[in-house]
Amino acid sequence: MNILCAYNANIDSIVHIDGEELSRMLEGNTEIQDKLANPPGSISSKSDFFAGLLLCMRNGTGAEWQVHDAEVFEWLRLTFLNDSLMRMGGNMGIMANVLSELGASKVVPNVASLSKLQASFFSHRAIFHPYNGKLYRSEEIGNVLPAGNNRPELIHFVFDFKKGDVVTFSGETISVPRENRFIATYDPLNFQLYIDEHFRDYSLKHAGEMDGAIVSGFHMLQEDGSGKCSYKERLDMALEQLRSWKQVRENLHIHVEFGHFSSGKIALYAFSILSSIVDRIGMNEDELAMLASINGMDPKPILAMDSVAIAESAIKLCGDFGLCRMLVHTREFVVSISCRKEDDPEVIIEAMNFGASCAAAFACSGKLADRQTLLIIASEIPESEFGKAESSRLVKHIDEDWKCSMACGQHMSYQVSIVLTRICDEPISTVGLGDTISAAIFLRELELHF
Repeated sequence: MNILCAYNANIDSIVHIDGEELSRMLEGNTEIQDKLANPPGSISSKSDFFAGLLLCMRNGTGAEWQVHDAEVFEWLRLTFLNDSLMRMGGNMGIMANVLSELGASKVVPNVASLSKLQASFFSHRAIFHPYNGKLYRSEEIGNVLPAGNNRPELIHFVFDFKKGDVVTFSGETISVPRENRFIATYDPLNFQLYIDEHFRDYSLKHAGEMDGAIVSGFHMLQEDGSGKCSYKERLDMALEQLRSWKQVRENLHIHVEFGHFSSGKIALYAFSILSSIVDRIGMNEDELAMLASINGMDPKPILAMDSVAIAESAIKLCGDFGLCRMLVHTREFVVSISCRKEDDPEVIIEAMNFGASCAAAFACSGKLADRQTLLIIASEIPESEFGKAESSRLVKHIDEDWKCSMACGQHMSYQVSIVLTRICDEPISTVGLGDTISAAIFLRELELHF
């Protein structure tokens, strides 16, 4: 399988922060309570950063807040970088590596800031970087980049926390209900949905040779264009690129991984315009809840991982905006909805089971291995009991049960399928699990269809 990947890749700096350490850092901070009561949604001060981290820890949820102040970013770098683990970051970067490691033939990514360090985090199996009309493997590209290449290193700080962590501040105690992560991002290039000129030229010239494209990074756009293009102009430019690929290869399958938007206005606009051109959009329950709330639906049952509410919310959004397929991946299960009558539910189920197994093995091992090794590891990881209960609930509520190998059927004129995830009790990392499951499902579906 030959696959184009756009738009966001960066370097993740992963920090495992425990409650005791955080409690010490919060001593004497008098602004936290106000920030928690009125979350800023982005980071312009140290207190904004702490508020975002604490909100995620209190609720056991994940989020990504963007850093708008260079001094705060420098403080994060000086405070946390040396003790962190650096690896590939960005939805697209992670998905590109997953595709490469799982057996894709050729994966061609857009890289906003291609440097030797950034290239070193890309898979060496099947990643090819376009540069001056040629393709170079990740281990080769550093030899052809100009010596004076002063592209900035794009580093995102990912704060992992674990279930049971306890944080004390201002007389209040937070006990973390489940593992998750908070991301503090300072990334002026990917904030602008930067399209590398070498990728742009190569992708258009060779789109006819590609089997699919997997795209993300729209969630990083800002309402304030800061004198540059507005978010609508950036989105429209990206949409024009996707259309140009489709013009060259009409049946190019395009999957968009939605991401956590800081602005509901941008999220709604992105979803509405992307739905008109792409084949499928993937997201987690937090992202679905945001879209549902904007469109007048109750987000609470979605956040509680109610399978019926998730399926029906996804169907309504697809129907309202003209999207045919949506994939919703949660910690406990994965739901697919489709309006395509020709879709084989067993193919979708096989692909989703493959993705769930790969993500579980990655969570437990902390690394991507070959396909066979991942599946062996996954076979020893138990399926979600919560997911089993929700799968049974969904079958009872859908209009027509098709008696598939897993729960599937027709509901509100859409095909609905659900598979269980596998739960690793002590994950090495939760970063990139959504990207891993989406990329693995995408690759397996391409293989089963071609």
